[in-house]
Amino acid sequence: MHRSITRRDFARLSALAVGTLAVGAGCGGGTEEGAGTATDTEDAPPRPLDILVLGGTGFIGPHQVQYALDRGHSVTLFNRGQSAPDRFPDLETIIGDRENDLEGLRGRQWDAVIDNSATNPEWVRASAQLLADSAGRYLYVSSTGVFFPYLTTGADESVEPLLEKDPEKGMSSSYGVDKALSEDEVEAAFGDRGIVVRPHFIAGPGDPTDRFTSWPVRLANRPEVIGPGTPEDPVQYIDVRDLTPWMVRLLEDEVGGVFNAGGPAERQGVGEFIRRVAAGIGSTAEVTWIDDLEFLDEHQFYAVPWIPPEGDLLGMATVNSDKAMSHGLSLRPVEETARDSLEWFRSQPEERQAELRHGPDAEAEAQMLAVWKARTNA
Repeated sequence: MHRSITRRDFARLSALAVGTLAVGAGCGGGTEEGAGTATDTEDAPPRPLDILVLGGTGFIGPHQVQYALDRGHSVTLFNRGQSAPDRFPDLETIIGDRENDLEGLRGRQWDAVIDNSATNPEWVRASAQLLADSAGRYLYVSSTGVFFPYLTTGADESVEPLLEKDPEKGMSSSYGVDKALSEDEVEAAFGDRGIVVRPHFIAGPGDPTDRFTSWPVRLANRPEVIGPGTPEDPVQYIDVRDLTPWMVRLLEDEVGGVFNAGGPAERQGVGEFIRRVAAGIGSTAEVTWIDDLEFLDEHQFYAVPWIPPEGDLLGMATVNSDKAMSHGLSLRPVEETARDSLEWFRSQPEERQAELRHGPDAEAEAQMLAVWKARTNA
């Protein structure tokens, strides 16, 4: 029997689901390695651009920067100089702080701005207003979290986000509202020169959260894993190496507007997702399905991109990204993302590999399976 998501479930799930994007992409974000030279076959861009990246040293930023450089663009970074300061030693880095120090941006001109690092609408207002007359376009990285609560399935860009926070729903409400208010600040300052991209769960090499990566790691290293919910429960995600080049190409094409950005292109259940991840890494692990959400909650089992499709999270994994697809977003097979994510994870130091940051550890998952089988006489 399905149930409503409790406040505790919801706060935890949502924090894992959307809140970490701001950290991974922030001016003070992680320092995980994983961005490499983009493998791209598009024609050369129409003209080189001068691009300012607010942030640029977290998870998605290095992929954006490297792709832009590979396309012949010039890139300037703006951050606090605290996270991976040697990541791009040949690039100009303007040292400042979104909170109270934008002085280094005054009097400069850029063709485009990429804002990876802001969840605070006041930060976006300050930077967007400051740069409105000195930058051609402003691309803000938002989140599908703006649709919380996800009471609509198949939400597209015509669905209006809520702009008032619900204290009872905790950080997930505040995060989504702050992102939506930030989107409004971009529109107010840049009008149709503004671009808003709302990614879903971001996967791929270098992901500091292990949300997606935990699946190929578990399937590769364990004889049996839990399949949560039902095989038909929908999942959505996007490879960072598909998302970030596409964002740069939006700037090249001088496109404006709001875009949801998630995959796969066709609806995918968690059963197909697990099967394809396993195929991508050559895993023969057994999958035991547990559809008792009370049991999963009792054992604190969370395994993004699977999210229980009910209550406030009903439509979380059904967001419509057709508009992005029609504007050039293309997606690689999940098998490739799984294989490359596992290879990246195995290249990390032993202490990093020793503890997954998402999903159950091996002992906890084995114990859950044993308890479940004893309870169900399986």
